[in-house]
Amino acid sequence: MIRAIALDDEPLALKVIENFCQRVPYIQLEKTFTKTAEAHKHLRKQPVDLIFLDIQMPTQNGMEFFAEIQQHTMVIFTTAFSEYAVEGFNVNATDYLLKPFSFDRFLQAIEKAKVSYETRHKIQSTEMQYLFIRADYTLHKILISDILFIEGLDDYLKIHIQNQRTIVARMTLKSMLEKLPGNEFLRVHRSYIVPMARVEKVRNKIIYIGEEEIPVSASYEAAFNEVLSDKK
Repeated sequence: MIRAIALDDEPLALKVIENFCQRVPYIQLEKTFTKTAEAHKHLRKQPVDLIFLDIQMPTQNGMEFFAEIQQHTMVIFTTAFSEYAVEGFNVNATDYLLKPFSFDRFLQAIEKAKVSYETRHKIQSTEMQYLFIRADYTLHKILISDILFIEGLDDYLKIHIQNQRTIVARMTLKSMLEKLPGNEFLRVHRSYIVPMARVEKVRNKIIYIGEEEIPVSASYEAAFNEVLSDKK
């Protein structure tokens, strides 16, 4: 399932994208936005795979918006101005839809995104099975599937691993999160990252992983609950 959002300052244009996405079984349009600030806020908490992005907007140009995104995200530009086409492809856009576009043309763009998505995830499935982490003057190979949770302590972190001793490494939670597959691990507290596959139950804002109890802080609660809802 390709998770997507749409950003356009014209509500009617968003309605068209919503309608078309509903007709494609492998696209999950999570939210639509008319304001760039709100879209930025959403992406900081909840990364997506694809953005349908208008270019000519009052507060921020779509090209500028896309340049500021600090995550690997596909983009399909949607605009009424053909002069942006070359610029769109210069930033490796998946496709460029000139308004008004038909469902067939929309589907053509989505098929390109699907191919790109499947290729990327196939590569990740072979490359992202393990990590190398330096600790105690040693390079440790850690299977991602064996990680129980990760605990941050200032500039250090503890990697709790199934049936192995805990590894203490000098790095931040933020840098560690960048190394992990984003669709499998989630930061739930300023001091904790958890693999969603390891979450056994949640009660009163406490995550249970085996005998461990991990709190969900207020600043990460909305993103955590949204991921939980997607998995129900």
